Amino acid sequence: MDPVSFFLIFLAIALIGTVLFLGADAASGIFRRRRSGESALLDGFDGPVASLPPVLLPAEASPADVDRIRFALGLRGYRMDQVDQVLDELRDQLAAKDREIDRLRAELNASAQPGETVP
Repeated sequence: MDPVSFFLIFLAIALIGTVLFLGADAASGIFRRRRSGESALLDGFDGPVASLPPVLLPAEASPADVDRIRFALGLRGYRMDQVDQVLDELRDQLAAKDREIDRLRAELNASAQPGETVP
């Protein structure tokens, strides 16, 4: 292969690479809105889009509320067995606290004077 052919092949590869690089950068800029103060060089990492509703417990959560919680699946999300273990423990703690509150209320009602109201 003579040096001129080698140079032309190298030039063609470099030209194709440059066009692909600039084309990819231009295409990524089309679909992205630039925020004020953003540098001209884009890093390619945008914040995650919140497309799912948040997972929330009610203000007065009960053990049944914990059982109804469902998390969205993700490629690199939390390990399901760990989340299930924590939620099971939280449910059990809430149930124990509810039993203790009920016991204390019953004890308070039993010791109350007749005609006295207990909240």
